[in-house]
Amino acid sequence: MLKHRPRQNNDNATNGADKLRDLLTRPVGRLLWEYSLPTVIGMVVMSLYNVIDRIFIGRGVGSDAIAGLTITFPVMNLAAALGVLIGAGASARVSIMLGAKDEKGAHLVLGNSLVLIIVNAIIYLTFFAIFLDEILIAFGASKATLPYARDFVLYILPGMLVMNVMFSFNNIMRASGYPIRAMVTMLIGAGANLILAPIFIFVLDLGIKGAAIATDIAMSISAVFVMIHFFDRRSTLRFRHGIYRLKWRIVLSIIAIGAAPSLVNAASSAINAIINTTLRDYGDNAIAAAGIFATYTSLLCMVIVGLCQGMQPIIGYNYGAGRTDRATSTLWLTVGVSSAVSMGGCAFGLLCPDLIAKAFTIDTHLIDVTVQALSISLVMFWIVGFQIVATNFFMSIGKAGRSIFLSLTRQVLFLIPLLLILPRHLGLQGVWASFPASDTIATVVTATMIIWELRHFRKLASPTQI
Repeated sequence: MLKHRPRQNNDNATNGADKLRDLLTRPVGRLLWEYSLPTVIGMVVMSLYNVIDRIFIGRGVGSDAIAGLTITFPVMNLAAALGVLIGAGASARVSIMLGAKDEKGAHLVLGNSLVLIIVNAIIYLTFFAIFLDEILIAFGASKATLPYARDFVLYILPGMLVMNVMFSFNNIMRASGYPIRAMVTMLIGAGANLILAPIFIFVLDLGIKGAAIATDIAMSISAVFVMIHFFDRRSTLRFRHGIYRLKWRIVLSIIAIGAAPSLVNAASSAINAIINTTLRDYGDNAIAAAGIFATYTSLLCMVIVGLCQGMQPIIGYNYGAGRTDRATSTLWLTVGVSSAVSMGGCAFGLLCPDLIAKAFTIDTHLIDVTVQALSISLVMFWIVGFQIVATNFFMSIGKAGRSIFLSLTRQVLFLIPLLLILPRHLGLQGVWASFPASDTIATVVTATMIIWELRHFRKLASPTQI
């Protein structure tokens, strides 16, 4: 059983145990608001790291720099995939264990996660450092864009370990009952980046290197605040002796759940590489336009992912406690809000694509290419909210296999073949058309699996009303 200790924390006047009991008793609408609002703000703020960098780079350095930065997307997504493998799996596992009153297991997840993140980062950072140019060329870099891409990645590499630590333990902080504190730690870093980026890019005249250095410093500041939380004795989970020795059952349980979102990021890396190499035949402006499209849609997706992260501890805890009725209610509420976000983003992108393009560049040719890209690629984006929430739902209840499959449908199983086929017949427009086609097919598959799962849920649901 979780021990009750009358202590205060910065989120509110209740202790950690009370926060966890709230997940089982309070109305799910209020819980989703309480947990999702800070995560949405936090995810949007974290997404601003990229948006700020790309706007400053596009306006201060030029269109080739935007294209060079776009070339780095696969590298960054691959690094994020390896970090999410641990962080997302650990946070979901913590929620389930705390819901099942397994405090010892939750602490083991915390300690094992720290060791896994460090070892994992050392391996992939070494690999990137040795083969950087070869990787960037394989991901679509041209002679004009390679110097920009190389400069950014070389200076951002030291921050990747810090980024993984910060994101992973921020998710665990939220899952263990501290959503407000998790939001504040991300706000601190994003605020620092907003201040530092223009200083390093313009005042110190470091260009794209300055954007990377500013991001490194800002991530480090956030990471310090996150780690302080887990050394605080008042926290529900904290670092302590005996939790760092790797235990295979813990490691495998983390990886099993984390594999789904990790594969999403790895798939994004592969997709970005295919897009970049395909678009290379149409010029660097086409690659830059893809970067602007990716920046806009990722900002919208971060809102939805924030909602999913707020949903995750509520569903995970109630599922672990046998309250499938509350888990189902939370799912549909999250689907409704996320769909509203994707519909709004779709409408704005289709009605005002020129405003989006002009925010990133003053190059008229690049603006024209970007307007075409947004006008085609966003046609079916309004259904993406449901697909993302459904994928995260399966992860929240520990059904990693189904979550992995759904993660792969939209970005691998359907999108990659479409990217290889449609451009042969439709040229550049075929690249942009691949996105709405993939979104449509993936959503049909997702809806089928959700219906099947919820039928099973109804058989297990408690008669207790929410």
